Amino acid sequence: MKIYNDAYLTEVQERLDKLDTNTQPLWGKMNAPQMLAHLNATYTNSFSKDEKKNGFLMNFMLKKFVKPLVVGDKPYKKNIRTSPAFYIADEREFTKEKTELLANIEKVIQEGEASFEGKKSPNFGTLTAAEWNTLFDKHLQHHFAQFGI
Repeated sequence: MKIYNDAYLTEVQERLDKLDTNTQPLWGKMNAPQMLAHLNATYTNSFSKDEKKNGFLMNFMLKKFVKPLVVGDKPYKKNIRTSPAFYIADEREFTKEKTELLANIEKVIQEGEASFEGKKSPNFGTLTAAEWNTLFDKHLQHHFAQFGI
């Protein structure tokens, strides 16, 4: 799996070195620090031990319609709507967010592929290690493309 090894972290670090606080997005409204904070929110959500208490209809919608988009093979479309839980509107500190993102990726590597096999997502229920790989990497690749890195 791509995200569960040190080579992935090295690749991310090299690409992040091409990003700075003034890098402009090719689409969308977030600035670079907000984008990094948005990526971090995904990791924070996945590491959370809190059980989300969505209603039946919301759980059904997330699992039936959103999950296939998030963990499926097709890349995200530009300007795809962000879930309000992951929307970052306030200003963020670039270096802090970059450092946190690298720490989050390192945590995934340290925990290892086996720890993600059958791990429950707060939004999508139980996922395989391959689905977690897709979720994290596809999201990261989407936003790196957004900023041309």
